[in-house]
Amino acid sequence: MSRKLLDGVNVVELATFIAAPAASRFLADLGADVVKIEAPRGDQLRYTAHSEGRPLNQRENTTFDLENANKRGIALNLRDDKGKEILFKLLDKADIFITNWRPDALKRAGLDYDVLHERYPALVYASVTGYGDTGPDKDLPGFDFTAYFARGGYLGTLYPQGSEPMMVVPGLGDHNVGMNLAAGILAALYSAKQTGQGEMVSSSLFQSAVYNMGIMVQASQYPETGKPYPIDKRESSNPMNNAWRTKDDRYIQTCMPVYDMYYDALMKAFDREDMIGNEKFFPNDNLLKNDAMAEMYDFISENFATKTVDEWKEILMALDIPFGVAQLWEEIIEDEQAWANDFFYEMEYDNGSKKALVRPPVNFKEMGLADYKRGPLLGEDGEEILEELGYSEDDIQAMKEEKIMVVYED
Repeated sequence: MSRKLLDGVNVVELATFIAAPAASRFLADLGADVVKIEAPRGDQLRYTAHSEGRPLNQRENTTFDLENANKRGIALNLRDDKGKEILFKLLDKADIFITNWRPDALKRAGLDYDVLHERYPALVYASVTGYGDTGPDKDLPGFDFTAYFARGGYLGTLYPQGSEPMMVVPGLGDHNVGMNLAAGILAALYSAKQTGQGEMVSSSLFQSAVYNMGIMVQASQYPETGKPYPIDKRESSNPMNNAWRTKDDRYIQTCMPVYDMYYDALMKAFDREDMIGNEKFFPNDNLLKNDAMAEMYDFISENFATKTVDEWKEILMALDIPFGVAQLWEEIIEDEQAWANDFFYEMEYDNGSKKALVRPPVNFKEMGLADYKRGPLLGEDGEEILEELGYSEDDIQAMKEEKIMVVYED
């Protein structure tokens, strides 16, 4: 295997849950030596299994591995001076520091950017927050359910009028933020290596959601033109961009952003060439002028209900109509296209269990695929890390006895 892109880069992670650890996981896959520092009780992400429908097993913890593979781990009591000393010794050789502590907590601990930048002027300092680095809500607790999906506009707009907001799942917003942060980190690292000057990189759940919603947030400034969301999907100005129930009670999402371009093809898919050129529904200007959106929606819906998903896949592919089957998670795990492109890694745990684990969504041809070493057990690499920092066996044993450093035991 060729040299890893970030060989020789040292990262210190002081973060919990998903967004910030996802960024450092990506860097670890690129070859960076990422040391994850946890509190003695461990990252809370170690204990979320039940809310995800998994058994709680620290030695087969698929969620923790997704965010923390290829890292080394140490568990420290940072309220103790000796624990704080270890953190700073790690920072002495670090290129990147990643955290998701809230701004006020970082300031109280003497770990805010201004303090660390003065001590380590070449350090890339990366921070994830719920709502941003400044402003009245900078220290609110931030999760993707709240800061991303709710405040960021997903739950308030993206549901059919008269129904309820969708159920959300953990990690979707966090992974988005993590990759945004990783992009900023890599740009800052390049500059730091060129100039010796560090940088603070930050991203937030709220800002990432606003960016993702940018097209519609901006369009909302034209109330005289568009309809405010949530809307009745039967009255959408382009009814071709919807999900359709099929004969076998599945859903197919179509995406035909330019209505006029796809109109004829869709009529052929329905074997309704008699509708081609119908001035009530075509072109899109006539559809809007005749207020015929709901009628067209019903027409499309009725036609999709006549065939199964598999029948529609064959028809739509032949006509090059963009579509996607609304897959279940269990189907994604078996998706041939996903496996063909190495979206997954088959992890075999020490107990013999084999599970498909998801890889980060960026590929490198020359470097090749990253190895997939499971995330560390709590404090698993602590002794090794302390030895590298120059601590003696007696020092390490004393710190274990004093609970300054904790190592997981079943």
